[in-house]
Amino acid sequence: MTVAVRDARGVATDRAWIEGMYREYLDDLSAPHTGLFPALGEIGHGAADHFTRWFADRKVHVLTILRDDQPAGFAVVAPGEAAGAVPRPDYRMAEFFVSRQARRGGVGAAAAPLIFDRFAGRWEILEHQSNRAAVGFWRRVVAVYTHGKFEERVINGEVRQRFSTGPARRPA
Repeated sequence: MTVAVRDARGVATDRAWIEGMYREYLDDLSAPHTGLFPALGEIGHGAADHFTRWFADRKVHVLTILRDDQPAGFAVVAPGEAAGAVPRPDYRMAEFFVSRQARRGGVGAAAAPLIFDRFAGRWEILEHQSNRAAVGFWRRVVAVYTHGKFEERVINGEVRQRFSTGPARRPA
């Protein structure tokens, strides 16, 4: 199995694939019953608004995760948010999704380091603590990638991993 990551803006069919998978992604997010992810349209905008915003903002990187050259997932890397974090992270994993049919085969675990290496700097990843699968996934992936040199905190029901990437992979 070969896993790769590419800029979704570079391939016309990638946006359509991501749009087609978005409902599955939202279903997965609502599965832990966090109450954080309302139904599309409930708050006055739909999926198309998300895609328009993602693809229009040049500070946001929309990536397609590939397994054997076929789309298997997507990631959205956004600028870090200040929100009291000192120093402010350079990047945050705004969205990360692997399709159900591509899961449990190491696709996500292989894609995440490719993304971290592509965007060197200070990172923050957030998961709702009731989403045990996501918390476990990111703890494992970040621990392996950083050789255990990361910081984790739980703030307002969110688990946050902070770490640095790049040549020295400095601890957060």
